[in-house]
Amino acid sequence: MANVIVVGAQFGDEGKAKVTDLLAKNADLVVRYQGGCNAGHTVVVNGETYKFHLIPSGILYPKSICILGPGMVIDPKALVNEIKSLEDRGHNLNGLKISGSAHVTLPYHLMIDAAEEDSRGDMKIGTTKRGIGPTYADKCARTGIRMEDILDKNVFNNKLAWIVPRKNVILERLYELTPLSVEAILEEYYELGQKLKKYVCDTSSVIFNSVNDRKNILFEGAQGTLLDLDHGSYPYVTSSSPSAGGACVGAGIGPTIIDRVIGVAKAYMTRVGEGTFPTEQFGEVGENLRQTGKAWAEVGVTTGRPRRCGWFDCVLGRYSVRINGLDCLAITKLDVLDEFDTIKVCVAYKDKTTNKIYEDLPSIGSQFQQMEPVYESFSGWNKSTANVTSFKDLPENARKYLNFLSQKLEIPIVIVSVGPKRDQTIVIEDPIHGPKRVLTKAL
Repeated sequence: MANVIVVGAQFGDEGKAKVTDLLAKNADLVVRYQGGCNAGHTVVVNGETYKFHLIPSGILYPKSICILGPGMVIDPKALVNEIKSLEDRGHNLNGLKISGSAHVTLPYHLMIDAAEEDSRGDMKIGTTKRGIGPTYADKCARTGIRMEDILDKNVFNNKLAWIVPRKNVILERLYELTPLSVEAILEEYYELGQKLKKYVCDTSSVIFNSVNDRKNILFEGAQGTLLDLDHGSYPYVTSSSPSAGGACVGAGIGPTIIDRVIGVAKAYMTRVGEGTFPTEQFGEVGENLRQTGKAWAEVGVTTGRPRRCGWFDCVLGRYSVRINGLDCLAITKLDVLDEFDTIKVCVAYKDKTTNKIYEDLPSIGSQFQQMEPVYESFSGWNKSTANVTSFKDLPENARKYLNFLSQKLEIPIVIVSVGPKRDQTIVIEDPIHGPKRVLTKAL
């Protein structure tokens, strides 16, 4: 038995869905613990591509129970559409369970999110405009509406009757938008709630009972550590805690049940949206990373925005190891680097104002914006890794590169992905039942 958290170790879009899909094969439960339909996960199975936004990718295994936890924010319309899409492709969703405590994204959240982002001009954050921030804001203000509320028409109506007039003041007076109707929202979203009713339950109890029954549980986060509301590059972050600590709160379990934390990172680095990105490459290198990564869909799954691309950042990597307490690392998209003559790795930062060198992240706030990367360069391997199935068969320079990352981050690399398909994966060490992290261990 093992209870494992899978977390993005960079700015999101690290390929977590593929790693989750790989590990979910032996999981009894897969639990999504935060975020909403601003997340996008792509999995390629038997030549078919699946794009998930709310439902954990473990749903592709018929025997798995997949949970949308209380820490999530759920757009019922998007969820109903995602369920229908999977059912139309022949998948059984009897294992899907939704927390009644998860908060609901409603039309006014979507409208306010888009209007606020558009009004920021040059100060825009890069939100997906899926209503995530406003939904979490209402949750924190204790004015939110939860999944269990939309199942009871009287409860739902009473809550809408209080909140909608207040949202209309913002929509009309601040953004000059058309006000919303309580009745229209009530009818549409109550009907959506009835379609989802059979999935709604106390998911925390399901997880707790599964722990007692010694089931294998996989906790899946959306986005990445550097987009964490508390520990990311604020304000260019998401509105929840995708880091490992968020799994306990967002799933409704205690930290003592967690056995391992697996980080997922690309062999290089990408970011969607705004915010500081020290190793970003703007010229030919950045475009080559983006274009070579097209087979891996190097655009945002949710927004379709091109991802900003750059070299691997060990400073941020060490920060992620610390924040999450990572036991081991899965490296994805190694094959994207196959054709590069030279590959760079950021090993430290230099403050552009003082020229001081930092090997560890000095600040994730305003000081972060003053940093420029200090690089070490490596010779590429100029050979395809797409069909390699074992670490020893990787080109020598690819092994050297991975060993260097492992040593710099002081964490073992246990999985290497060399393509988008399930079978394009090298498992170096059992990430579930392997030994706990040894700080100096390399491959």
